[in-house]
Amino acid sequence: MVKSGKLRSGTAQKIRRWKKGHSSDSNPETSRYRKAARSRYFSRPSEKSDLTVDALKLHNELQSGSLQRTLTEKTSGTFLSGLSDCSNLTFRKVQRYWESNSAAHKEICAVLAAVTEVIRSQGGKETETEYFAALMTTLEAVDSSESLAAVAYLLNLVMKRMPVAVLKKKFSETAKALIDIMSNQANSDSLSSLRWIISCLATLLRKQDLSVWSYPSTLQMYHGLLSFTVHCKPKVRKAAQQGVCSVLHYSDFMFSDNAPVHHPAAAATAKFCCKELEQSGGSKEDTTTLHVLGLLKDLLSALPLSSVKSCCETLLRVMTLSHVLVTANAMQAFHKLFSSKPNPASMSAELNAQIITALYDYVPSENDLQPLLAWLAVMEKAHAHLSSLQSSLSIGHLPRLFTVTMSCLLSPHTQVVSAATQTLKTLLNECVAPHMAEIGSVLPNTSVGNGACILKMFRIVEEGLSYRFHASWPFVLQILGCFYRAAGKHAHPIMIKSLQSLSDLRATPQFPFSGELDLAVGSAVESMGPEVVLKAVPLLITGTDDDLEFPRSWLIPVIRDHVKNTQLAYFTSYFFPLANKLKQTADELEQSGQNLIAKVYQTLQMQIWTMLPGFCTKPTDLLASFKGIARSLGMALNDRPDLRLCICQALRTLINKSCETEEEKAELQRFSKNFLPILFNVYSQQPKPGETASARMAVLDTVRVYLSITEQAMVCTFLQKASERLSGADNSEFTRLAVIDLIVAMAPFVDEASMTQTFSLIKPFVESKDSSIQKKAYRVLEEICGGESASCKAFVLQNLEKLKTMLMDSLTTAASSSKRPRLKCLIHIVKQLNEEHRDFITALLPEVILCTKEMSIGARKNAYSLLVEIGNAFVRFCGNTKDAINEYLSHVFIGLTGSVTMITCTVLALTRLVFHYKDTIDVSSLELLLQNVCLLLSSRTRDVVKASLGFLKVLLFSMDVKVLASHIMEGITNMNDMRRHFRVKLKNIYTKLIRKFGFELVKSMLPADQHKILVNIRKTEARNKRRKLVNKTEEDGSDTEDEKPKVKAERYNAWLKEGVSDEPLNFLDPKAAQRVLATNPNLKKACKTEHGFKMTSDGRLIIKEEKDDDDCKTKDAEMDDVLEEAGVKTVGRKMHEDLDDDDMDVNPAMKYKAGGIGIHRPLDRRPEFGTEYKSKGKGDVKKSGKCDPYAYVPLKKAQLNRRKKAKLQGQFKGMVRGAKKGARSGSKILKKRNA
Repeated sequence: MVKSGKLRSGTAQKIRRWKKGHSSDSNPETSRYRKAARSRYFSRPSEKSDLTVDALKLHNELQSGSLQRTLTEKTSGTFLSGLSDCSNLTFRKVQRYWESNSAAHKEICAVLAAVTEVIRSQGGKETETEYFAALMTTLEAVDSSESLAAVAYLLNLVMKRMPVAVLKKKFSETAKALIDIMSNQANSDSLSSLRWIISCLATLLRKQDLSVWSYPSTLQMYHGLLSFTVHCKPKVRKAAQQGVCSVLHYSDFMFSDNAPVHHPAAAATAKFCCKELEQSGGSKEDTTTLHVLGLLKDLLSALPLSSVKSCCETLLRVMTLSHVLVTANAMQAFHKLFSSKPNPASMSAELNAQIITALYDYVPSENDLQPLLAWLAVMEKAHAHLSSLQSSLSIGHLPRLFTVTMSCLLSPHTQVVSAATQTLKTLLNECVAPHMAEIGSVLPNTSVGNGACILKMFRIVEEGLSYRFHASWPFVLQILGCFYRAAGKHAHPIMIKSLQSLSDLRATPQFPFSGELDLAVGSAVESMGPEVVLKAVPLLITGTDDDLEFPRSWLIPVIRDHVKNTQLAYFTSYFFPLANKLKQTADELEQSGQNLIAKVYQTLQMQIWTMLPGFCTKPTDLLASFKGIARSLGMALNDRPDLRLCICQALRTLINKSCETEEEKAELQRFSKNFLPILFNVYSQQPKPGETASARMAVLDTVRVYLSITEQAMVCTFLQKASERLSGADNSEFTRLAVIDLIVAMAPFVDEASMTQTFSLIKPFVESKDSSIQKKAYRVLEEICGGESASCKAFVLQNLEKLKTMLMDSLTTAASSSKRPRLKCLIHIVKQLNEEHRDFITALLPEVILCTKEMSIGARKNAYSLLVEIGNAFVRFCGNTKDAINEYLSHVFIGLTGSVTMITCTVLALTRLVFHYKDTIDVSSLELLLQNVCLLLSSRTRDVVKASLGFLKVLLFSMDVKVLASHIMEGITNMNDMRRHFRVKLKNIYTKLIRKFGFELVKSMLPADQHKILVNIRKTEARNKRRKLVNKTEEDGSDTEDEKPKVKAERYNAWLKEGVSDEPLNFLDPKAAQRVLATNPNLKKACKTEHGFKMTSDGRLIIKEEKDDDDCKTKDAEMDDVLEEAGVKTVGRKMHEDLDDDDMDVNPAMKYKAGGIGIHRPLDRRPEFGTEYKSKGKGDVKKSGKCDPYAYVPLKKAQLNRRKKAKLQGQFKGMVRGAKKGARSGSKILKKRNA
């Protein structure tokens, strides 16, 4: 007998198994029945007609009625011919149904086809009016419910697009027909047609004039529509409710010039809703109540004032039922009413205030999560709307809400605390902050008016700093900070005590919420100003006999980060002397040998100086105070290198952000003659050891900013002096470079005559052999040619020939580091050239093309930009874009005949041009270009092949290349052994080709040695698709599975909270409604374990490997690659557009990032677990104070592979065997030692 049993591990995968869905592949080859069925699937049967019974009945009734037609047998026509070639766009939606298996969809298609044939036989033009007439006639003739539903559906579509005049003229006949059908179908078993008839009636009513609504018959029809809003069938009820809302909100006469404030039927609608609520409110069947509440959500804002009042009273009455869903829906109705911001004709301030007062009787318990959140949201919207109607009345109601909301901060639910905090912050920002200027100053003894309300509100919030609220202190601090911002400017006298309390809390050891407290105090600084805050909480730093703990030093960074819109004079009068005193104390302590304390004082004075930019941000007293500090700032710039960064930043802030008026600008301009020479001298000085290069850069930036507001004559004078200094023979190399930098900064702000002198001055430097000098000379030209001022543009036009000659003559002497500014200069010049300069542009092309391979990223970027600008110039010359681009490309093609470097650069240039002008290049030129590039793929030079593959990649990703696909395939096929160097690029190209043309076609056109790559791509694409599908399914599943059971559980459950201890519940208590809870009070809150992983809906952990994120590129990443290949986007360190790092002779920071093995290994990589126990010999190392080394089995995804089960079992056994052996040897050694 053959031994039976389980197969050995790994053999199960080798047995042939059927794939999923292919288990019937072993059937016989003869499948005549299948073939016969397949052949008849789309063919016409042998019977005379292929219409359904209902469609045939409709056809016969149409023949016997007024719309008679004669059918002519057409050999190519079918019964759906009228559908497939229907020319009316109204029925575009229907044309999707012809392949549907639904009987209702087939019936709709049959009816539309028949009606279309009727209209055509009568010589109609298939307009909406003709379809309306035909469908109305058909509506009265059909008997079956299926046909009636189909006709009603088509009628609903056509009535929305037909002329309004026809609907007005045929109103009575159409309405009567629709009402009759509604009455007949109301009690029938099939209600599929009723929803469409209701929609038709709503559309008809919406198109009528205002005068029609004065007739009782119109209101009677509308009441018929209203009666279906509480229908038991959801689709019918939804159609009726949408119809009523569309009639009241969007009737045509509501948008006319003489439109009424409210719809004439609005009051009748409100009465209907109130009546239905009163009739169904006390019964056990609460569905009608919920249906009416759902209708009221959308209608309350469209009702008149009296109706809104009666509806709100009814809503408040039904909320006394303490039914969870009824209360929730009523709250939603109130929320939508206030969120829609109705006009005073629908909601007066008095009614708004009455509703707010009434809602306090329905405050949920603080333990009832969802109802309390809903109540807070309603009250927030109600007060915000009341503030927009009458601000004083709104502020008068706020203290009571603040009291209730602050008590919510004691709730055990974090969501309630967060929602209460957000509610108070919103009320402060929307109801208090905009009206503080009207309220005026609020003092501690204010007892009347809105100021007293503000005082009461702040006292309520201030109470949150007591220990009772200690668990919610972060939220209380947020509210306090918001209160400071909203009212601190006018109400700071009542906030002094709270600031002192915050200071005491901050001084508490290990206070856990210091970050939130600092933000709250920062808000006070921002609104009240630093002077008020420091009077309440003194800094306690004088420079003499200070507490060396400096307990209030935390105020300095808070003021620095938040001070703005304040008095600059306060810095001059308080902080400036304090900083000088601290500096003096630090110097004295350093001389006496107390270096540590001196360092502390030095740090404090530096922190005080960092406040200066904040004080210079939109100061309120700039005109009066700047002159008092300007001289001190100039002296500090000259004498204190450590303060230059702060002072320069302050000056730039004053000029960029604070010069809002001409007077302020003139005040700063007045001191330019003092500040600019100081800045020039500071920048021209050799930096001392220890000084950072960033300080010099800050000085140069400040020079540029200050020059923008300086008078042109003064700038010309400064430029003249700089030119004289540059011409001097006794200057060092550093001084010359610094002076040229200053000339670069001044060049765009001088007049044309000074520019001409500057051009003559720097012309010899352009041909200098010193690359630094040459580069800065080109920078001067760049600033002059690219300036936006009138003098710059005039200079370029006047000296265009000189510029062209100089640039062409200096082509051979231009250093590599000068290419970036030289190309930028050429870009500005090419923009202003006309057709006379075509030869100059053509002569530039070789240099520009070669610069696409420059080492400098800025040079490459400018080269690509200049190529595009030259193309734009050719378009300007020719006028016809296609001819211009073809001519331009013909000039670029010449580069393909040059050296290897020239060929590579030409391909790169063509890649950029094809990407930019992809919409204007014709197919023939593109085909010729592609043939040449594909020939280059067979080159043995790696740079040429790399550039050619980049061209193909850009072409595939940016253009539709179906016509050119054969050339691409042929070029890739002809590649030699260079293929192995560009596997990633080829894989990207193959992926795009498979997406466009399909796997089989691409496979057939590529050699066999590339098929493995194609198979791998197909598997990767399928895997990515499956992952996306699984993720989407899990997200959808988590939404439905988590939410649906909750709704079902909350629908019918409510809990009654008993009294304290044995006290019985008093049902006559006005607050008894708060005892009815929608949340189980006995349900303990489950504590969630934070494990750092996401979870699926069924509780499984989602643990992703790091490489999973890198398996597939997103579309954005692919587009970034394409832009990089096309030269649009550069990858590398970011540079300032107009200033390189080496302009200031600053060595760039090291940008190399480790990655790889050996000397390239990353040194900051996290060590593997257990590496500290490894020894150079056998075994592990036992370390004192640490756990003993142990052997473990790592959890790896690969261990789930069934084929490797036997191997893994062997490894595990070996590990256990080794551990046992080590334990035995260890025990032997221990015994020997003990012996």
